[in-house]
Amino acid sequence: MIGEIDLSTGTLIQERRTDIVYGWNDTTQGMRLVFEFNRMGRQKKHRNHYLLEQGLGRFVTGIYSRRQAVAAMVGVLLDPDADVVPPIREALEDAALATALRLKPTSGGDPIARPSNMFRAADFDTEHERDPSLAPTHGTIRVSHFFLAFGYPTSTLKLKTT
Repeated sequence: MIGEIDLSTGTLIQERRTDIVYGWNDTTQGMRLVFEFNRMGRQKKHRNHYLLEQGLGRFVTGIYSRRQAVAAMVGVLLDPDADVVPPIREALEDAALATALRLKPTSGGDPIARPSNMFRAADFDTEHERDPSLAPTHGTIRVSHFFLAFGYPTSTLKLKTT
């Protein structure tokens, strides 16, 4: 956990958790690439967690990746990809969700860029408008969405007995 501290009182103002931050800094440029990990099953509650304020929303209206142009959402799949990822893509087509997430459509009018324009291993990208206090100079953050198969609950496995 990291956070912001009031230097005059020493009290914690805001606490936040960052899963992984990859950064570099040289004399000409610096960048911090934040990876947010969420475990993902086929349940709607998992999809909501991934897409809303405890997931993707952290990069849109939250404090994750402040003033950064790029971030990464990583879904660790507990169920088959076909049961988890397409419903996430479909949810991003919902106008109310697109508004809440400040989605900036692609030049073709789509809510997602698929395949990813940034990372070959990512399933798709989304671009989001950010408040000026959180945004890089151009005003948006692009998030690449990765999905990693972790395994499946043992109740779905068929064990072969001899």
